[in-house]
Amino acid sequence: MASSTSAAALVEQIRAELAPIDQKLANHPFTSALAGGDVPTESLERFAGEQHWIISSDRRSFAYLSARYADSAAGELFLSLAQGEGTALGLLGGFARWLGLDPGRLSEYEPTPGAHAYTAYVSWLALNGSATDVAVAFVANLAAWGANCGRAAAALRSEYDADDTAVAFFDVFATPAPGFEERALAVIEAGLSAGDSPARARTAARLLQAYELMFWDTMLAAT
Repeated sequence: MASSTSAAALVEQIRAELAPIDQKLANHPFTSALAGGDVPTESLERFAGEQHWIISSDRRSFAYLSARYADSAAGELFLSLAQGEGTALGLLGGFARWLGLDPGRLSEYEPTPGAHAYTAYVSWLALNGSATDVAVAFVANLAAWGANCGRAAAALRSEYDADDTAVAFFDVFATPAPGFEERALAVIEAGLSAGDSPARARTAARLLQAYELMFWDTMLAAT
């Protein structure tokens, strides 16, 4: 049965429900420590290693989703997300080199469970989630991630003297992709009209945002 809930109304409801988590993300002690210049190089190296695993995995997950939903607006949306992850993965090399790391050896980093839970759940969604679940989860999630990347970029420039190449990875996420939310809302609307469950979409968004917070908590614990 098609849902009577509109895509815009569903996203607005979910954002209201996730506001407490978003507040924790917006005031996270890790980005606060960065802003004070108090995150050591070793922790920044861990960040680079974790992001290599996360971005590499998410790119594959989005590519898989684009194949699942080929020849549809959802497939095009997920393909654009896969391409964005590929761009980010290349830019991560600039951050790694600034830290004195070999980008080609980031895959040797041993990921931690708390930081890797996010990308493991994205993989789960790629296999089991509806297009609505995924689109809702990322509409809810990417704003918080982008805002923290913007804070990290500003801190790295001001407190660590990082140059534009070193910070480009953070800059690309801090700037919302033009038209992303509108395209995602169209995918959500189509899915709801076809009978996708708003309750499942809420669950996907809640879990993904909780795993986002777990990532930053894990980064803080290793600082």
